[in-house]
Amino acid sequence: MAGQGSGGNVLAALCTLFIPGLGQLLQGRLLAAILFFVIVGSGYALWFLVVPPIIGALVHLFAILDAARFKG
Repeated sequence: MAGQGSGGNVLAALCTLFIPGLGQLLQGRLLAAILFFVIVGSGYALWFLVVPPIIGALVHLFAILDAARFKG
């Protein structure tokens, strides 16, 4: 994929918007994809506690930005 702002990075950011880590997986970064998916998923799964969903949402936002700014 090309640099920041390329079509591949935009697609990766959109995929990460819906499923955390999917954009990193499309970019070929398996470890980052697994980490983002597990952290965000566990944060959202603990929705009845206040702090974990907030942390999950912040990590989800970071995952989207990470996918959009990746330089391969």
